[in-house]
Amino acid sequence: MPELRKDPLIDRWVIIATERAKRPMEFHVARDEPLPEGACPFCVQGTDRSTGQPEETVRIVPSLHPVLRRDGDPSRRMRGMYQVADGIGVHEVLIESVRHISNAADLPVEQLRAVLGTLLTRMTELARDPLFRYALWFKNYGALAGAGGIQHAHSQVIATPVTPLRVKEELVGARRYFAEQQRCLICDLLRQEQESQVRVVADFPHMIAICPFASRFPFEMWILPKRHACDFTTMSATELSDLASILKHVLSRLKTVLDDPPYNVLLHTAPFRHPTRKSGYWKTVEQNYHWHLELIPRLTRVAGFEWGTGSYINPTLPEEAATYLRMTDHG
Repeated sequence: MPELRKDPLIDRWVIIATERAKRPMEFHVARDEPLPEGACPFCVQGTDRSTGQPEETVRIVPSLHPVLRRDGDPSRRMRGMYQVADGIGVHEVLIESVRHISNAADLPVEQLRAVLGTLLTRMTELARDPLFRYALWFKNYGALAGAGGIQHAHSQVIATPVTPLRVKEELVGARRYFAEQQRCLICDLLRQEQESQVRVVADFPHMIAICPFASRFPFEMWILPKRHACDFTTMSATELSDLASILKHVLSRLKTVLDDPPYNVLLHTAPFRHPTRKSGYWKTVEQNYHWHLELIPRLTRVAGFEWGTGSYINPTLPEEAATYLRMTDHG
C-alpha cells in the first residue's frame, strides 16, 4: 500500500510508492565516458608548471562559466510590476585533490577534512561581505548529477545577495516549530531517530547520517551535527574531523551498494546575519535552525507529477534504504 509522508520541516508531502519498491541492484546506473587524465583542466590547475610539483592539496579558483559576477549594482528595482537586480555574486570551484580522482568516496579521510576545512574558511570570508546573504556549497558527481564532462573530484560555492527559496522554506518551518515548542525541530527529530535506529545509516560521536522519514529520492541521506548549531562555520576541529569521516563512510557505502551512482551533496546552513539587515526568521535562527548536508543519489528522474505538485514519488522505503546502507555484505 503506498504511503503519504509529510516532511516536518517544510510541510511537503512525499509518496512512498511501496508497490514500485526496488532493491539496490534494480536501479540502472548510466555510465559516463571517462575523460583522459591529460585532458583534465583540474589536473593542470593542481600542478605548479614551473616545477612540476603539486601545489596545495585543495584549491579554490573562480568558475570559468560563473552564473553570477562580482561587479554590478546590488540595488533592486522595478520593471513594471517585476522586480529585478544585477546578477551579483561569487561562483568558485573547489578542486579537491591534485590527483586525478573522480569520486570523493575515493579520497582519503584526511583529504576530505582538508576540503571541508578550506570550505569553512571560505564561507567565513564570504559571510563578512555585506553584499551577500547566503552561500551554497554543492557537489555534483557524474553527468546525470550535473558534473558535465569533468571527472575530477571538485565542488562549487555560489554566494548570492538573496536567500534561496528552499533554504527560506526550512528557516520558516524551523521558526514555526520553535515558536510552538520552544525547541529545535531537527534536534527533536535526531532524538527520535537515535531512539528508533530504523533510519540511521551511520552514528559517529559528533555526526549522524540518516535516511529522512519523508525521503524524496531512493537512498537519500542527511548528515547532521549532534550538537545544535545553525551555522556550518561554527564547527570545532573535532566536529570537522568527524564530518570528514562520516562523509567518507556514506559516500563509500553509496558506491558499494548502488554500484557507483551519480549523486549531489548540498550544504544547508544559516544565512549570513549582517547587523544592518532585518528579517523575521533571523530573530531566533541561532536557536531554531540546524545546519545539515543533504546527499541525493541520482537514481530516478523528476517528471510531470513532481513538477506539477512540488511533491515526490519515492519507490524505496527509507527504512529499507538505511538497512541496505548499514549492511557490510551485499553479495
